[in-house]
Amino acid sequence: RAHQARHYGQELGTDQVVVTTGATEAIAASILALVDPDDEVITIDPAYDSYPAMIAFAGGVRRSITLRAPDFTVDLEALEQLITPATKVLLCNSPHNPTGRVFSRAELAGIAELAIRHDLIVVSDEVYEHLTFDDHTHIPLATLPGMTERTITISSAGKSFSLTGWKIGWATGPASLVDAVEGAKNWLSYSSGAPFQPAIAHALNNEESFHQRLRYSLQHKRDLLSTGLRELGLEVFEAQGTYFVNTDVRSLEFANGADFCRWIAEHARVVAIPSQGFFAEVEAGSPFVRWAFCKREELLGEALARLATALRSR
Repeated sequence: RAHQARHYGQELGTDQVVVTTGATEAIAASILALVDPDDEVITIDPAYDSYPAMIAFAGGVRRSITLRAPDFTVDLEALEQLITPATKVLLCNSPHNPTGRVFSRAELAGIAELAIRHDLIVVSDEVYEHLTFDDHTHIPLATLPGMTERTITISSAGKSFSLTGWKIGWATGPASLVDAVEGAKNWLSYSSGAPFQPAIAHALNNEESFHQRLRYSLQHKRDLLSTGLRELGLEVFEAQGTYFVNTDVRSLEFANGADFCRWIAEHARVVAIPSQGFFAEVEAGSPFVRWAFCKREELLGEALARLATALRSR
C-alpha cells in the first residue's frame, strides 16, 4: 500500500490488496474470478504464455490484436473492432513481455477510453514496472481517469527485486474486484510465501535505491546484448523496458525463429526463445526471437562469442 502511494499516489485500503504466489497466480486468480464460460478476453499479442492457458482454464474465449514490428504500437482502432457484447476483460501488459515496449500515455489513455465506453474490466500486468530504460516511464493504467474502479493491477517482487524463486506477487484494485480475486486465489493456494512477506514489505519500504541500481545494470546489459546481436547481422528492436530484447532472424537468412533457435542451440550451445509461441497469429511471430539479458555480463559476452563463431562457420 505504501509503495503504491509513494510511487503513484494511490491510497489503498487493506481490502484492496491480495498477496499471491507470484504474479502468475495473480493473473490466474483474476481470470478465474472475472471470466465465466464463453466470456471473451482480449489480449495484446505477443503475450505472456500464461494468458491463453488461464483464459482456456476459465472457459473463456481469447481474442487478440497483434503488435506489429518494428514499433509494436497498440492499434486502438483494431482493438475496438474486437470488442463485442461478450467481451468481459481486457488483459493489458506494460512494460510489455516479450516486445520490451513501454506503452505511451496516449496508448494507455486510448485503452482506458475503450474500457470505460464498453464497460470492460482491465487486468493490468505491470510486473516490470520498475524495469524501464532511457527516458521511458511506466504509467499505471489504474491512475488514469475513470480506471481506478475497473482495474486489477498485478505486481511482482520477483521482477522488482530479482527474487523470482520466492514467488511473491500481489494484485491491487477496488475492494469488490480484489475480494473476487482473493476468493479464487484461495482455491489455488491458501497461503503465499508467509516467511517471505515481511522481507518483501521491508524491501518495498526501505530498499528503493535497489530499483535504480537494477535499472542501470539491466540497461547496460541491454546495450551490450543489443550491440552484439546487431554486429552479428540481426535486426534488433529497441527494448524500452523488461529484460528482453527481440530480433528478426530473416537478415541471417533463416526461415523462421524456431529454426534459428534450434540451430544456435545445436551449433553454439546458446538458447533463445522463438517468439511465435507468444502469438495467437503464429505467422506474425514467425521471424522473431526473444533474448534475455538478465544475466551476468561475462555470460552475455560468452554467448555472443559462441554465436559469432558458429555463424562464421555456417
